[in-house]
Amino acid sequence: MLSPALSAARTAAILAQHTPLVTATRDGLVESVHYGSAVALDANGAIAAAAGDPTAPFYPRSSLKPLQAVAMVRAGLELPADLLALAAASHSGAAQHRDGALRILELHGLSVSDFENSADLPYGTAERAEWLRNGGGATQLTQNCSGKHAAMAATCVINGWPVEGYLHPDHPLQQLVAETVTELTDEEPLALSTDGCGTPLFALTLPGMARAFGLIARAAADDDGTAAAAVGLAMQQHPEMVAGESRDVTGLMRLLPGSVAKDGFEGVQLVGLADRSAVAVKISDGGDRARMPATVKLLEALGIDTSSLSTIATAPVLGGGQQVGLLQATNFLNQPSVPVNEAP
Repeated sequence: MLSPALSAARTAAILAQHTPLVTATRDGLVESVHYGSAVALDANGAIAAAAGDPTAPFYPRSSLKPLQAVAMVRAGLELPADLLALAAASHSGAAQHRDGALRILELHGLSVSDFENSADLPYGTAERAEWLRNGGGATQLTQNCSGKHAAMAATCVINGWPVEGYLHPDHPLQQLVAETVTELTDEEPLALSTDGCGTPLFALTLPGMARAFGLIARAAADDDGTAAAAVGLAMQQHPEMVAGESRDVTGLMRLLPGSVAKDGFEGVQLVGLADRSAVAVKISDGGDRARMPATVKLLEALGIDTSSLSTIATAPVLGGGQQVGLLQATNFLNQPSVPVNEAP
């Protein structure tokens, strides 16, 4: 085991060189700064804009779910579009999300007892409050990844794979997921870990994840019959199943036709567009509120008209119930970035 001093030195040596992406001002004074890294790829997959340290390894967290869903569809998973969108979701825990996960299980002779995810309260603020008012507690069904886990268990049944242990990295399902992630991102994982729900998690780069989302969105636009197209179209047709009402990811897909969007814990946001361009954001402090302002700024760099996204591009800072400041993106695209062709 490394000594504390050596461990700290090694951690310092690999810290990403993030840059200020989003600020919160209060009566003209910058009160908080969210650092991070960001990248925008054009329709040819070339880097059109970047900030911070875009090639630094990071964990995409739940933004991996659409890629995992592509792997499952390739393995024979067939679901109605709303349930396939739920398989790629970090849902709010509303009744439609809970019922959807149960439908996936029932279609394949499974039950909640087959889940291997962690238990949690509903993720959505309103949904969690309602659940608690009705006497509910933390469950595997209300945990925001339950749609994905229902789909993973179902994929095992379809293929004759053991359901028990479906989260183990050596399980055939997770081996297929790993191969699919490598293919779609065109990257070998830079590190391996475990996500909050128990699923294997890969460290990748922002350009790699953007590449994958661009491919999924383009496949959906072409409706080319591939697994990527099926997942992208399902997410576009049912954005309320991917996140939930009042969630910014749902709003973005509704307001920006042709987009495929997914957030992830610790300040991650991915958006793919119909022409295969894409953007990716990682907020270094994990601040969820900073994801979308930085994302909208990146979309502008791709020439996207973001006027319809004004409600999610900024947020008011309140004092005494009145707006006294603003959460907004910095001019980070005019700031120098670490060269993207250098190894992290």
